[in-house]
This record gives sequence, C-alpha cells and structure tokens, in this order.
Amino acid sequence: MPMQAAEIEALIKAALPDAQVTIEDLAGDGDHWAATVVSSAFKGISRVKQHQIVYAALQGRMGGELHALALQTSAPT
Repeated sequence: MPMQAAEIEALIKAALPDAQVTIEDLAGDGDHWAATVVSSAFKGISRVKQHQIVYAALQGRMGGELHALALQTSAPT
C-alpha cells in the first residue's frame, strides 16, 4: 500500500521536530513523491548527511511502501 503525504511528513517531523516539510505527489499515484525539508539540524553538515538523516527518519520504508522520493534539504537561512 502506498504511503500518504501526511505519514511521510509525520515521520520526518518526528525525527526533526523543527523541520518545515513540503510534500508533493509527483505522479498522482501515491508512489512518487518530492519532499523539501528545511531544518536547523542540517546546519553545517553535508547534503549527503542531510539526506541520510531524512532517509533514517523514514524507518526503512524507502524502496518498500515509499517507492520514490525526490529530496531537497537545507538549513534555514
């Protein structure tokens, strides 16, 4: 069963409580998502590490319930 946008957002916010999260369904099928995540936790760390933090927040659902996620991360400006 595909994941819902609210579930993706809740998982990310559970790991990054200050995060501003925007989720978009790219294909209208509930399987292909884009997420923009802005969090102070990303300040001073590489983009790769930022993405790893978000993927860890998804608790192993990437590649299963969550088929595809285009991810943009940044620290607040």
